[in-house]
Amino acid sequence: MRTVFLDRETFPADMELTPPEAARDWKTHDRSAPQEVVERLAGATAAITNKVPLRREAIEALPDLKFISVAATGYDVIDIDACRERGITVSNVRGYAVNTVPEHTFALILALRRSIVGYREDVQTGQWEKAGQFCFFTHPIRDLAGSRLGIIGEGAIGQAVAAIARGFGMEPVFAAHKGVSGLGPLYTPFEEVLETADIITLHCPLTPNTRDTLAMPEFRAMKRKPLIINTARGGLVNEEDVVGALEEGLIGGIGFDVLTAEPPEPGNPLYRAASRTDVILTPHVAWASHEAMEEVWRQTIEAVDAFAAGAPVRTLT
Repeated sequence: MRTVFLDRETFPADMELTPPEAARDWKTHDRSAPQEVVERLAGATAAITNKVPLRREAIEALPDLKFISVAATGYDVIDIDACRERGITVSNVRGYAVNTVPEHTFALILALRRSIVGYREDVQTGQWEKAGQFCFFTHPIRDLAGSRLGIIGEGAIGQAVAAIARGFGMEPVFAAHKGVSGLGPLYTPFEEVLETADIITLHCPLTPNTRDTLAMPEFRAMKRKPLIINTARGGLVNEEDVVGALEEGLIGGIGFDVLTAEPPEPGNPLYRAASRTDVILTPHVAWASHEAMEEVWRQTIEAVDAFAAGAPVRTLT
């Protein structure tokens, strides 16, 4: 079965990626521009993609394509309706990030809550030598114990974040969906989370309903100047508004691993604030522990082999 991987560079170069057993004809490309997709998948039965889009125009131009394995959980790069119409099976990976994303989330929370970036910068610029005593206090330091963590997104990752929070002695609460009531006792009203949380972290998918979940109206409703953490999807937080909220002192800091456009486009408002000590931006690597990437690839090639055997797994179409 001719199988083509469109974006090998989305995994580290030193990570060995074993081909699927069913891929007798195996081809990888480091990266693929949208206009290269049809040519590279010509004659292929199966395609593997992480972030290279497969839109309707390309899908309709690939009569031999029968299967797409998405090397990620999110599948917004695939035109699912076009695949369904063509009878193309699409599979994704699931459950691989329940350790790596929560751990990265708390790395951001701890660094911001204890002002690690600011104190590291002060040490590097010689402030400790000038202090005249054994320590100095140029940035705020707050414990996690006793604080309230508002979690937007109650799936496996949100639940894992809550478990870690309890270990720190925090009070995790799951926010009800914005604009929705009557969801049951698991949820705390969205407005209450805005008003009472010391830290708000997002772990939900990006959909038309969740875009701009946090924007200026929400920031103005926040009473405790919380930290805002986003390791889920760019677009869940309005980037212009979150920088404005930071500059107005409505929130206490931001830790973002995801942006609306990746890599960032020129003029992204978050870069206006990137040099602040209460801002941490990381390049969409919360998912990318070695262990998690190994699991992503295991599931990716498992899906190809399962399709070839006539028993597809984790299907979306």
